Amino acid sequence: MAASEQKVEPPSRFPLLPVQSHKEDELEYGDPHQAQATLSIHRSRLRYSRFWWLSVAFNILMVIFGQSAATILGKLYFAKGGKSKWLATLVQTAAFPVLIPFVFFSSKIKFSNGIAAVNTHRTPISTTIAVYLILGIMIAGDNMMYTYGAAYLPASTFSLICATQLAFNCVFSFFLNSQHLNPFILNSVLLLILSSTLLAFQSGNEQSADTYSQYSTGIIFNLSASALFALILSLMQFSFQKIFKKETFSAVLDMQIYTSLVASMACVIGLFASGEWGALAEDSGEFKLGRTSYILVNLLNAISWQICFVGTVGLVFTVSSLFSNAISTLALPLIPVLSVFILHDKITATKIVALILSLWGCLSFVYQQYLEAGGAPLSWSFSASKRKRSGTTDS
Repeated sequence: MAASEQKVEPPSRFPLLPVQSHKEDELEYGDPHQAQATLSIHRSRLRYSRFWWLSVAFNILMVIFGQSAATILGKLYFAKGGKSKWLATLVQTAAFPVLIPFVFFSSKIKFSNGIAAVNTHRTPISTTIAVYLILGIMIAGDNMMYTYGAAYLPASTFSLICATQLAFNCVFSFFLNSQHLNPFILNSVLLLILSSTLLAFQSGNEQSADTYSQYSTGIIFNLSASALFALILSLMQFSFQKIFKKETFSAVLDMQIYTSLVASMACVIGLFASGEWGALAEDSGEFKLGRTSYILVNLLNAISWQICFVGTVGLVFTVSSLFSNAISTLALPLIPVLSVFILHDKITATKIVALILSLWGCLSFVYQQYLEAGGAPLSWSFSASKRKRSGTTDS
């Protein structure tokens, strides 16, 4: 088959892979159609390489581990007497310096998604600074709303409401990242919204009348944070594709480090402006597990968030922002279970139903990814195997 007849797929669907230095892998832009077809073949050959699968698997593990640990530690901070919401917000981005050594390592590794291999585009420094500033401020606001959600809600309820970020991400990805929506994705959106709605209706049964307003406030902040987080991921993917026009490992580290720097600076300003800075000594002294545990909990929380966010951004550039959000949803079954044993949260029948709906919605999205990867529909496979068994019996 001629190269021009090959199917050309959108650039955003292809992951970062090592750039081949062989001469035959260099793309020449003579005939535009020929170059586009050659680029498509190059991407298709790289997409299912061992390196790509290992990269995706490693990012998935970082998201699940980091998100689970950070959610539990954040809830533990408030459950044991921690009161500073600005400090709890700051620790979500303050550990970015641990990523700096990896920047020097990544500069020696060449990665490409097919675009960067043929693109010498350089983004103006003013545009780069503007992107990092806007995203950093959005992240700071998002983290603050998540902090209020973690402070006012049980960890299991908090984690389940976070599932709505996948629904919001579907909408933002459709408009910003040209994400195609189909029945499976829409089914996932509906189920995740229903799961969070169930939690909102059972709030009166879980909390006393004195804390009902805080519980309602926690749900509002948590839902708002989920929507903003989904928008941030879509804007990151948009920035990689349309502004920076590259999706490399060093670009991901730059995105994480500089946006975290801006967000941390905003939190430090809020910490001093609110007066909470002067109350930190008292806050640590009243912590039920002691001052040492107070420092350790916040330190581990900060590191856990960095692990989670690096994996999240990594999945944005290796696959898509929507897939990254779906993997975040996979951590939901683990967090409520850990909350029962560590924080002694209550598991009600409503939460169980909401958890099942969340899992159902996530599986619906994963099944769609399976179909996009070329897998056969499950109904077709079942029918085919059934016919085969029938044919063997009849013969």
